[in-house]
Amino acid sequence: MCLLVVGWNAHPDLRLVIAGNRDEFHERPAAALGWWNDGPPVLAGRDLKASGTWLGLARDGRFGIVTNFRDFDPPPAGAPTRGELVPSYLRGEAGTAQYLAGLERRAREYGGFNLLLGDRDSLLYFSNRGDDPPRSLAPGIYGLSNQWLDTPWPKLTRTRERFAALLRGGGIAVEELFALLADRITTGDADLPHTGLPEDWERAVSAPFVVHERYGTRCSTVVLVDRAGRTVVHERRFDSAGVQSGASRFAFAIGPTASAVAAAFREPAGATAHAAARDASPE
Repeated sequence: MCLLVVGWNAHPDLRLVIAGNRDEFHERPAAALGWWNDGPPVLAGRDLKASGTWLGLARDGRFGIVTNFRDFDPPPAGAPTRGELVPSYLRGEAGTAQYLAGLERRAREYGGFNLLLGDRDSLLYFSNRGDDPPRSLAPGIYGLSNQWLDTPWPKLTRTRERFAALLRGGGIAVEELFALLADRITTGDADLPHTGLPEDWERAVSAPFVVHERYGTRCSTVVLVDRAGRTVVHERRFDSAGVQSGASRFAFAIGPTASAVAAAFREPAGATAHAAARDASPE
């Protein structure tokens, strides 16, 4: 995932709001958002080349997001996939800070990454580029692409400002968040960031939603979690022309065990995105 905005305890009714686009080469195979059944349950899409993920959630309220760090340094020989970082956290027993403390000691084994990990009470950020340790994030609105957290690339700044306006407005509709992610306007040449890419690639990836025959936005994801733990996750998938090719939606309630969650959550029949937003549920 190469562009995301996060509202962490920044809305009166929603503890967590995530809206993000995953950009990747179209030839790289991936499975749609779903519950993994080969171990402790994780809700995530899956990279079928390396078997990791870019964004995932667990039933106990933990969640994680990873993006590559654009620095063009090749990963160390035999480096593990960065996609394992999120599921290993979600499926492990270590708390968020404890997991990141352990990861910090071996972080240079991986290619460059940004990592956001959270649970019901905390959100932490860590990158293995630079010398900063993992840090806890205060309630607020954050943006992440393929540099450090809140690096003001034009597409990130524009998306974060629009996202902040939606959160200030109170009720949030899912379609408003997907419209935010669907922005295909590229940055003007005078304002293009210079990240080491050829100019034509720099221009193509300067839009929040990237359309390119070889590489582009493969999926858009929206996550909404209210203060009671009701969680809804939407994913929309796109082909190489930027045309929607599929969609998934999952709803569950955060709880200590899977069995408790199954008994605790029954989504109201016929609820719509707009109605649930007005009623302060995470639809």
